[in-house]
Amino acid sequence: MDEAQADAAGPDGGARAADPGTGAGGDPRPNPGTNARTHARTDGWSDDGITVVPANQATWEDLEQVLGAARCHGGLCYCQRFKIANPEWRVTDDGERAHRLRAQSECGQPTAPATSGLVAFAGDEPVGWCAVEPRTAYPKLLTTRIPWAGRDEDRGDPGVWAVTCFFVRAAARRTGITHVLARAAVEHARRRGARAVEGYPMLTVPGQDVPWGELHVGTVNAFASAGLTEVSRPTKRRVVMRIDFGEPPAE
Repeated sequence: MDEAQADAAGPDGGARAADPGTGAGGDPRPNPGTNARTHARTDGWSDDGITVVPANQATWEDLEQVLGAARCHGGLCYCQRFKIANPEWRVTDDGERAHRLRAQSECGQPTAPATSGLVAFAGDEPVGWCAVEPRTAYPKLLTTRIPWAGRDEDRGDPGVWAVTCFFVRAAARRTGITHVLARAAVEHARRRGARAVEGYPMLTVPGQDVPWGELHVGTVNAFASAGLTEVSRPTKRRVVMRIDFGEPPAE
């Protein structure tokens, strides 16, 4: 799959980790008709007919509909690959990863002060996910070579945010949702006080296929649509992109 085809895509899916009636650990999921969904519709971003909301303003059922079938890194990731070190990853099962995402996202808690990502809706249907947080929230990212090769960066700077993952449900791919999520992620980070936002997309070549599992980091075109520009090319296939907001104006 080339970049023109892949811009709205995420890695392919498989079976869900849990029964639709329960979340990680067997606890009931929030009712999708609660105030979380109502609140989300009044505090999100609308772009190309897609509404994007912080994940705490969606429900666990919404997240499960998007990520409960997202197989990458050899299992159901639940967006934990940059959160968990390799030794721990090998002994962490799908249910535990789902449990961690549920806690990190604060889904169903619209007044929570922080969340770990964004959820895209087409009408009332959840169709996509984007992980965006301060870069320091991703322990494995801090020790991965890709973001840092050839750069003199303070890895502990909490003012720099990172977009680490996109996933779009199969039926909604190739409709521009990844671009919409990238733009919303930049605005979300800016509203939350970020000085800069980074992404680490895959460089694709027209006519050359890229496995779905590699596209979870996004594409260059998606990040460019959100205003990010190239900082470095640490490998032949990976690009570091960034947008700086500058210091906030003095009061």
